[in-house]
Amino acid sequence: MISEDKIREIKKLANKLRHNVVEMIGVGNAGHLGGSCSLAETMAVLYFYKMNFNKNNFNSAGRDRLVLSKGHAALIQYACLCELGLFPRDELKKVKTLDGLLQGHPDLSIPGIEAVTGSLGQGLSVSLGMALALRLEKSTARVYTIMGDGEQSEGQLWEAAQAAANFGIDNLTAFLDWNKIQATGPVKDIFNIPNLDKKWAAFGWEVFSADGHDPAAIITAIEKAEQLKGRPSIIILDTIKGKGISFAEGNAAFHNGILDQKQYDQALRELEAAEGAL
Repeated sequence: MISEDKIREIKKLANKLRHNVVEMIGVGNAGHLGGSCSLAETMAVLYFYKMNFNKNNFNSAGRDRLVLSKGHAALIQYACLCELGLFPRDELKKVKTLDGLLQGHPDLSIPGIEAVTGSLGQGLSVSLGMALALRLEKSTARVYTIMGDGEQSEGQLWEAAQAAANFGIDNLTAFLDWNKIQATGPVKDIFNIPNLDKKWAAFGWEVFSADGHDPAAIITAIEKAEQLKGRPSIIILDTIKGKGISFAEGNAAFHNGILDQKQYDQALRELEAAEGAL
Protein backbone atom coordinates (compact mmCIF):
# COMPACT_ATOMS: atom_id res chain seq x y z
CA MET A 1 0.00 0.00 0.00
CA ILE A 2 1.52 3.29 -1.07
CA SER A 3 1.76 5.89 1.69
CA GLU A 4 -0.02 9.23 1.65
CA ASP A 5 3.37 10.93 1.90
CA LYS A 6 4.50 9.20 -1.29
CA ILE A 7 1.30 10.18 -3.09
CA ARG A 8 1.83 13.78 -2.04
CA GLU A 9 5.42 13.62 -3.28
CA ILE A 10 4.27 12.34 -6.69
CA LYS A 11 1.64 15.08 -6.93
CA LYS A 12 4.29 17.68 -6.18
CA LEU A 13 6.53 16.17 -8.83
CA ALA A 14 3.70 16.29 -11.37
CA ASN A 15 3.18 19.96 -10.58
CA LYS A 16 6.91 20.59 -10.99
CA LEU A 17 6.87 18.80 -14.35
CA ARG A 18 4.08 21.09 -15.56
CA HIS A 19 6.12 24.06 -14.38
CA ASN A 20 9.06 22.80 -16.44
CA VAL A 21 6.81 22.42 -19.49
CA VAL A 22 5.62 26.03 -19.23
CA GLU A 23 9.22 27.22 -18.87
CA MET A 24 10.25 25.24 -21.95
CA ILE A 25 7.50 26.80 -24.06
CA GLY A 26 8.13 30.32 -22.83
CA VAL A 27 6.52 33.41 -24.35
CA GLY A 28 5.74 33.72 -28.03
CA ASN A 29 6.71 30.17 -28.98
CA ALA A 30 4.45 27.33 -30.09
CA GLY A 31 4.55 24.36 -27.74
CA HIS A 32 2.50 21.26 -26.94
CA LEU A 33 1.17 22.38 -23.58
CA GLY A 34 -2.14 20.51 -23.48
CA GLY A 35 -1.03 16.95 -24.17
CA SER A 36 2.06 17.32 -22.01
CA CYS A 37 0.13 18.54 -18.97
CA SER A 38 -2.45 15.76 -19.24
CA LEU A 39 0.36 13.22 -18.70
CA ALA A 40 2.13 14.81 -15.73
CA GLU A 41 0.92 12.41 -13.02
CA THR A 42 1.48 9.32 -15.17
CA MET A 43 5.02 10.35 -16.06
CA ALA A 44 5.77 11.18 -12.43
CA VAL A 45 4.55 7.73 -11.36
CA LEU A 46 6.56 5.93 -14.04
CA TYR A 47 9.88 7.74 -13.77
CA PHE A 48 9.96 8.47 -10.05
CA TYR A 49 8.15 5.50 -8.54
CA LYS A 50 7.44 2.54 -10.78
CA MET A 51 10.03 2.06 -13.49
CA ASN A 52 13.36 0.33 -13.05
CA PHE A 53 15.34 3.28 -14.39
CA ASN A 54 18.73 4.22 -12.96
CA LYS A 55 19.62 7.81 -13.78
CA ASN A 56 23.30 6.94 -13.28
CA ASN A 57 23.12 4.02 -15.71
CA PHE A 58 20.19 4.85 -17.97
CA ASN A 59 21.36 2.48 -20.72
CA SER A 60 21.44 -0.55 -18.43
CA ALA A 61 20.29 -3.70 -20.23
CA GLY A 62 17.87 -4.47 -17.39
CA ARG A 63 16.12 -1.11 -17.44
CA ASP A 64 12.42 -0.68 -18.09
CA ARG A 65 11.72 1.12 -21.38
CA LEU A 66 9.29 3.99 -21.94
CA VAL A 67 8.30 4.89 -25.50
CA LEU A 68 6.31 8.10 -25.92
CA SER A 69 4.31 7.21 -29.02
CA LYS A 70 2.53 10.58 -28.86
CA GLY A 71 5.90 12.20 -29.48
CA HIS A 72 4.48 15.71 -29.72
CA ALA A 73 4.23 15.59 -25.89
CA ALA A 74 8.01 15.30 -25.62
CA LEU A 75 8.16 18.29 -23.28
CA ILE A 76 6.72 16.28 -20.38
CA GLN A 77 9.32 13.56 -20.93
CA TYR A 78 12.10 16.14 -21.10
CA ALA A 79 10.77 17.60 -17.85
CA CYS A 80 11.22 14.18 -16.19
CA LEU A 81 14.68 13.57 -17.62
CA CYS A 82 15.78 17.01 -16.46
CA GLU A 83 14.56 16.37 -12.91
CA LEU A 84 16.49 13.09 -12.99
CA GLY A 85 19.62 15.03 -13.93
CA LEU A 86 20.23 13.51 -17.36
CA PHE A 87 21.03 16.92 -18.82
CA PRO A 88 21.56 20.44 -17.44
CA ARG A 89 18.52 22.52 -16.52
CA ASP A 90 19.59 25.32 -18.84
CA GLU A 91 18.65 23.04 -21.76
CA LEU A 92 15.00 23.72 -20.92
CA LYS A 93 15.41 27.25 -22.24
CA LYS A 94 16.80 25.98 -25.56
CA VAL A 95 14.12 23.55 -26.71
CA LYS A 96 13.75 23.44 -30.50
CA THR A 97 16.75 25.70 -31.10
CA LEU A 98 19.94 24.97 -33.03
CA ASP A 99 21.94 25.55 -29.85
CA GLY A 100 19.92 23.09 -27.77
CA LEU A 101 19.86 19.36 -27.15
CA LEU A 102 16.09 18.99 -26.93
CA GLN A 103 14.22 18.54 -30.21
CA GLY A 104 10.54 19.10 -30.92
CA HIS A 105 10.02 15.33 -30.84
CA PRO A 106 11.96 12.59 -29.00
CA ASP A 107 15.34 11.81 -30.54
CA LEU A 108 17.96 9.21 -29.69
CA SER A 109 20.57 11.94 -29.26
CA ILE A 110 18.82 12.86 -25.98
CA PRO A 111 19.87 10.83 -22.90
CA GLY A 112 17.06 8.57 -21.70
CA ILE A 113 15.06 8.56 -24.95
CA GLU A 114 14.35 5.04 -26.22
CA ALA A 115 12.88 5.71 -29.66
CA VAL A 116 12.36 8.44 -32.24
CA THR A 117 8.64 9.18 -32.32
CA GLY A 118 6.38 11.87 -33.66
CA SER A 119 4.77 10.27 -36.69
CA LEU A 120 1.76 8.97 -34.81
CA GLY A 121 0.87 5.29 -34.62
CA GLN A 122 4.39 3.87 -34.67
CA GLY A 123 5.32 3.77 -31.00
CA LEU A 124 3.38 0.61 -30.21
CA SER A 125 5.13 -1.28 -33.02
CA VAL A 126 8.52 -0.16 -31.72
CA SER A 127 7.54 -1.15 -28.19
CA LEU A 128 6.35 -4.56 -29.32
CA GLY A 129 9.73 -5.18 -30.93
CA MET A 130 11.46 -4.22 -27.68
CA ALA A 131 9.17 -6.47 -25.64
CA LEU A 132 9.78 -9.44 -27.95
CA ALA A 133 13.54 -8.92 -27.75
CA LEU A 134 13.44 -8.72 -23.96
CA ARG A 135 11.44 -11.94 -23.83
CA LEU A 136 14.03 -13.69 -26.00
CA GLU A 137 16.71 -12.49 -23.61
CA LYS A 138 14.65 -13.77 -20.65
CA SER A 139 14.82 -10.27 -19.19
CA THR A 140 12.49 -9.14 -16.42
CA ALA A 141 12.39 -5.61 -17.84
CA ARG A 142 9.07 -4.15 -18.93
CA VAL A 143 8.11 -1.85 -21.79
CA TYR A 144 5.66 1.01 -21.37
CA THR A 145 4.10 2.86 -24.30
CA ILE A 146 2.09 6.07 -24.09
CA MET A 147 -0.38 6.81 -26.89
CA GLY A 148 -2.81 9.62 -27.53
CA ASP A 149 -6.52 9.26 -28.16
CA GLY A 150 -6.32 11.04 -31.51
CA GLU A 151 -3.63 8.51 -32.40
CA GLN A 152 -6.16 5.69 -32.18
CA SER A 153 -7.16 6.37 -35.79
CA GLU A 154 -3.76 5.14 -37.04
CA GLY A 155 -3.85 1.75 -38.78
CA GLN A 156 -0.34 0.63 -37.85
CA LEU A 157 -1.25 0.94 -34.19
CA TRP A 158 -3.98 -1.69 -34.56
CA GLU A 159 -1.67 -4.03 -36.50
CA ALA A 160 0.73 -3.85 -33.56
CA ALA A 161 -2.11 -4.38 -31.10
CA GLN A 162 -3.19 -7.51 -32.92
CA ALA A 163 0.38 -8.83 -33.11
CA ALA A 164 1.05 -8.23 -29.41
CA ALA A 165 -1.99 -10.29 -28.47
CA ASN A 166 -1.08 -12.99 -30.97
CA PHE A 167 2.37 -13.39 -29.44
CA GLY A 168 1.06 -13.31 -25.87
CA ILE A 169 3.28 -10.42 -24.87
CA ASP A 170 2.84 -9.74 -21.15
CA ASN A 171 5.88 -7.52 -20.53
CA LEU A 172 4.24 -4.68 -22.48
CA THR A 173 1.79 -2.20 -20.97
CA ALA A 174 0.33 0.61 -23.03
CA PHE A 175 -1.25 3.79 -21.73
CA LEU A 176 -3.92 5.70 -23.61
CA ASP A 177 -4.02 9.38 -22.70
CA TRP A 178 -7.76 9.85 -23.09
CA ASN A 179 -7.90 13.63 -22.84
CA LYS A 180 -10.58 13.76 -25.56
CA ILE A 181 -9.06 16.68 -27.50
CA GLN A 182 -6.71 16.43 -30.47
CA ALA A 183 -4.97 19.08 -32.55
CA THR A 184 -8.02 20.81 -33.97
CA GLY A 185 -10.88 19.87 -31.68
CA PRO A 186 -12.74 17.10 -29.87
CA VAL A 187 -11.66 13.63 -30.95
CA LYS A 188 -15.29 12.49 -31.20
CA ASP A 189 -15.96 15.17 -33.84
CA ILE A 190 -12.90 14.39 -35.96
CA PHE A 191 -12.51 10.60 -35.99
CA ASN A 192 -14.76 9.06 -33.41
CA ILE A 193 -13.82 5.63 -32.07
CA PRO A 194 -16.40 4.80 -29.41
CA ASN A 195 -16.00 2.17 -26.71
CA LEU A 196 -12.22 2.11 -26.79
CA ASP A 197 -12.16 -0.25 -23.83
CA LYS A 198 -14.24 -2.82 -25.72
CA LYS A 199 -12.21 -2.34 -28.88
CA TRP A 200 -8.91 -3.04 -27.14
CA ALA A 201 -10.45 -6.02 -25.35
CA ALA A 202 -11.67 -7.36 -28.71
CA PHE A 203 -8.07 -7.19 -29.92
CA GLY A 204 -7.04 -9.49 -27.09
CA TRP A 205 -5.72 -6.97 -24.57
CA GLU A 206 -6.49 -6.81 -20.87
CA VAL A 207 -8.01 -3.38 -20.28
CA PHE A 208 -7.66 -1.35 -17.10
CA SER A 209 -8.79 2.20 -16.47
CA ALA A 210 -7.67 4.92 -14.09
CA ASP A 211 -8.16 8.56 -13.25
CA GLY A 212 -5.06 9.90 -14.99
CA HIS A 213 -4.63 12.64 -12.39
CA ASP A 214 -4.79 10.30 -9.37
CA PRO A 215 -1.35 8.77 -8.70
CA ALA A 216 -2.78 6.05 -6.44
CA ALA A 217 -5.21 4.94 -9.16
CA ILE A 218 -2.46 4.90 -11.78
CA ILE A 219 -0.19 2.83 -9.53
CA THR A 220 -2.98 0.35 -8.76
CA ALA A 221 -3.64 -0.15 -12.49
CA ILE A 222 0.06 -0.64 -13.26
CA GLU A 223 0.41 -3.21 -10.48
CA LYS A 224 -2.57 -5.15 -11.82
CA ALA A 225 -0.97 -5.11 -15.28
CA GLU A 226 2.29 -6.41 -13.83
CA GLN A 227 0.51 -9.51 -12.52
CA LEU A 228 -1.01 -10.37 -15.87
CA LYS A 229 0.40 -13.37 -17.74
CA GLY A 230 0.06 -14.36 -21.38
CA ARG A 231 -1.41 -11.16 -22.85
CA PRO A 232 -0.62 -7.46 -23.19
CA SER A 233 -2.32 -4.80 -21.11
CA ILE A 234 -3.54 -1.27 -21.64
CA ILE A 235 -4.44 1.38 -19.08
CA ILE A 236 -6.95 3.95 -20.32
CA LEU A 237 -6.22 7.19 -18.50
CA ASP A 238 -9.16 9.55 -18.06
CA THR A 239 -7.40 12.91 -18.27
CA ILE A 240 -7.96 16.60 -18.97
CA LYS A 241 -6.06 18.29 -21.77
CA GLY A 242 -3.99 21.12 -20.30
CA LYS A 243 -4.59 19.95 -16.73
CA GLY A 244 -3.42 22.38 -14.07
CA ILE A 245 -3.62 25.54 -16.18
CA SER A 246 -7.14 26.90 -16.18
CA PHE A 247 -7.23 28.60 -19.58
CA ALA A 248 -5.68 25.56 -21.29
CA GLU A 249 -7.90 22.88 -19.78
CA GLY A 250 -10.01 21.20 -22.46
CA ASN A 251 -8.91 23.83 -24.97
CA ALA A 252 -7.71 22.62 -28.39
CA ALA A 253 -6.01 25.98 -28.95
CA PHE A 254 -3.32 24.85 -26.52
CA HIS A 255 -2.65 21.52 -28.18
CA ASN A 256 0.26 23.38 -29.77
CA GLY A 257 -0.45 26.92 -28.73
CA ILE A 258 1.51 30.10 -28.14
CA LEU A 259 1.56 31.72 -24.70
CA ASP A 260 1.62 35.48 -24.46
CA GLN A 261 3.25 37.12 -21.46
CA LYS A 262 0.02 37.38 -19.51
CA GLN A 263 -0.82 33.71 -20.06
CA TYR A 264 2.71 32.61 -19.24
CA ASP A 265 2.65 34.53 -15.96
CA GLN A 266 -0.82 33.23 -15.11
CA ALA A 267 0.21 29.63 -15.79
CA LEU A 268 3.19 29.92 -13.44
CA ARG A 269 1.06 31.59 -10.75
CA GLU A 270 -1.52 28.80 -10.90
CA LEU A 271 1.12 26.11 -10.68
CA GLU A 272 2.80 27.88 -7.74
CA ALA A 273 -0.57 28.09 -5.99
CA ALA A 274 -1.14 24.39 -6.61
CA GLU A 275 2.28 23.63 -5.13
CA GLY A 276 1.38 25.59 -2.02
CA ALA A 277 -1.85 23.64 -1.62
CA LEU A 278 -0.14 20.23 -1.64
